Amino acid sequence: MLVLLLLAISAFALAYRFYGRFLDRTFNIDSRRETPAHVNYDGSDYMPARTAVLMGHHFSSIAGAGPIVGPIIAVAFFGWLPAVIWIIVGSIFVGGVHDYSALVVSIRHKARSIAQVAREMMSPLAHKLYLAFIWLAMVYVLVAFLDLTAGTFVAAGKNGANVGGGVATSSALYIGLAVVMGFLVYRRKWSLKRASFIFVPLVFFAIYAGQQMPIPVPPALAYDNPKTTWTVILLGYCFLASIAPVWVLLQPRDYLSSFLLLACVIGGLGGILIGRPPLDTPAFTGFSTNIGFLFPALFITIACGACSGFHSIVASGTTSKQLNNERNARPVAYGSMLVEGTLALISVSAIVVAGGALAGASPTQVFANGMGTFLSSFGIPVALGTSFGLLALSTFLLTTLDTGTRVARYIFEEFFNVWGKKSRLLATTATLVLPLWLALTEYRDASGQVIPVWRAVWPVFGATNQLLGALALLVTAVWLRRTGRSVWFAVIPMIFMFGVTLVALVFLVLQNDFAVIRSIAAVLFVLAVILIVEALRAFRVERVPEDPLAGDGTVTAEG
Repeated sequence: MLVLLLLAISAFALAYRFYGRFLDRTFNIDSRRETPAHVNYDGSDYMPARTAVLMGHHFSSIAGAGPIVGPIIAVAFFGWLPAVIWIIVGSIFVGGVHDYSALVVSIRHKARSIAQVAREMMSPLAHKLYLAFIWLAMVYVLVAFLDLTAGTFVAAGKNGANVGGGVATSSALYIGLAVVMGFLVYRRKWSLKRASFIFVPLVFFAIYAGQQMPIPVPPALAYDNPKTTWTVILLGYCFLASIAPVWVLLQPRDYLSSFLLLACVIGGLGGILIGRPPLDTPAFTGFSTNIGFLFPALFITIACGACSGFHSIVASGTTSKQLNNERNARPVAYGSMLVEGTLALISVSAIVVAGGALAGASPTQVFANGMGTFLSSFGIPVALGTSFGLLALSTFLLTTLDTGTRVARYIFEEFFNVWGKKSRLLATTATLVLPLWLALTEYRDASGQVIPVWRAVWPVFGATNQLLGALALLVTAVWLRRTGRSVWFAVIPMIFMFGVTLVALVFLVLQNDFAVIRSIAAVLFVLAVILIVEALRAFRVERVPEDPLAGDGTVTAEG
């Protein structure tokens, strides 16, 4: 596994240097072109951020539990070799292209969403359909990640120890530190270096402090399950974080979380290098398993870490409104995707090392225990390393939750064309009602056994997410075509992702145990087909070359 990791990292480094340069040239990246963060500055949503800060926000938002849960499930069913191949190839040629393209296309259109670009490049119908599609995708993101986050707050250790309560305390301390740091940097004008010197160590101290002062397990609101209480609390957090200016929480919190990410990557790679843990999981188990055939199941299960449509929503939703300079697009978007691929490979390593020892455990438990094992190579107690793994995971989850809520709020406002302070409250409330209902619903499999919420929605979440990625590549391809650029580097991965997702949706309609999920899968299939037809029409429209240095670089379908 160590050799594979080193080869993968080398491939990522080469891809960033050479394929990233190709993307820069293709999109005509120019530092002289003003970005929307400057042109439309409002101090709330539009606000230029330092590269390190924005990369921290972008990575933390796109990562969540995706590069952890998906790879661990895939390895458990198909073995580690198919997962590793898809993560490496997907990150470089599919996910990286998808993320980079979404960010650049957005900033060339005043940091508008990919859906708004679809309106300009394709048709008003495509715009409305795309908005509906994105909003549904955000609902599934919130439902799945709410359940996983709540699960980290109630996790039990050996002898029933309240490990999750310690993670909850650490998470609360971490959020508090981020708010204080944001105030000092953006209102008291502290330098980022000075703030980092103080607050980064405090974040790591919060891990230890949390274990000393765990929050007690709260009483259950429903189904005798304390996760339901945490779910409601987390929804309240999402509401407040979504409407707050980005400097209050989003920028400083995500910057601090990037150091947790760095520690995860270094700890995981270093632990594997020093400890040389044995491989306890087969490389390949077969083409057909309990979750379906290798195609499309593998490519739906592993979304984040290879290609994820949610990334395009973050890139065109929050990141494009904070990009300081076009030259930062490659490290922020393409670079973050490659780092996420590295995290996905560490997740693969975690379950490979665990083998059958954690059979039946949730992916979050597998990852946390894997981090505990890796960090023990440095002399760190396994229990503390496991707690660190849970805190890092919950941090990524929290970031994805409130970023997803903020993006869904943008989509709601765009769909109904309502803007202002009151619309923020209305759009955020409307966005959180459906996730609240779905997250508090009890799900049972065909045998009548209660299953976690995230497991019930993951298949349709994966299919929705990947189809969203295919649609973002579709809009990018139309934009490239309309501006006279090469399109094949986007069209080839787009065709592959459409093939994967449409087949997966057909399987969901025919085989899924839950009627609601079957119905939504059918609706998504129809929406995707209509959008494909709209795109084919747009391909026939006369090309309109983009002025390389004109304002926002917008071109329109009317041209």
